[in-house]
Amino acid sequence: MSTASEKIIKKSGEPTELENQVAQALFDLSQNTEFKADLKNLHISSAKQVDLNGGRKALVLFVPYKLLKGFHKVQLQLVRELEKKFSGQHVVIIAQRQLMKNSTAGQRRPYNRTVTSVHEQILDDLVYPTEIVGKRLRVRTDGSKLLKVLLDRKDQNNTEYKLETYAAVYKKLTGKKSVFEFPVVQREN
Repeated sequence: MSTASEKIIKKSGEPTELENQVAQALFDLSQNTEFKADLKNLHISSAKQVDLNGGRKALVLFVPYKLLKGFHKVQLQLVRELEKKFSGQHVVIIAQRQLMKNSTAGQRRPYNRTVTSVHEQILDDLVYPTEIVGKRLRVRTDGSKLLKVLLDRKDQNNTEYKLETYAAVYKKLTGKKSVFEFPVVQREN
């Protein structure tokens, strides 16, 4: 018989209480739901809480990169169920990726391990299943930068309530200020 401790596999250290609660919730869902087979081989590598405006919190689940496609298959239902279990906290799932420093021995670093690539992939994971249709980087006269991310309008009803969450989580993970919005449709006269 499997246990909840199998739903979290960390590379180092003991799981925190929050991670144990998430692992227990994943275990319960894998035992009692219609997507039982899909959750069977999935686990998380860590979980964090991010503070939002108004005293609310968001739950960020980090999953191994190799299991990301498995999570994508059940992400809508899984996020909905986890948001119920964690009293309305917004839940986002992000793949655990590694940055690689520039090597001095002449060995080239793969592009997918650069800061730029990892930050773009975090952005894609953050808004999944919504697609990003545009990005603009605004540099102000004081030197501060603001990333405007335009999301696909067809998912506006499903994700509009999470726009503030996306910005807060992206700021926490990357240190970059961002604004998420939907493009305005202009009508011809």
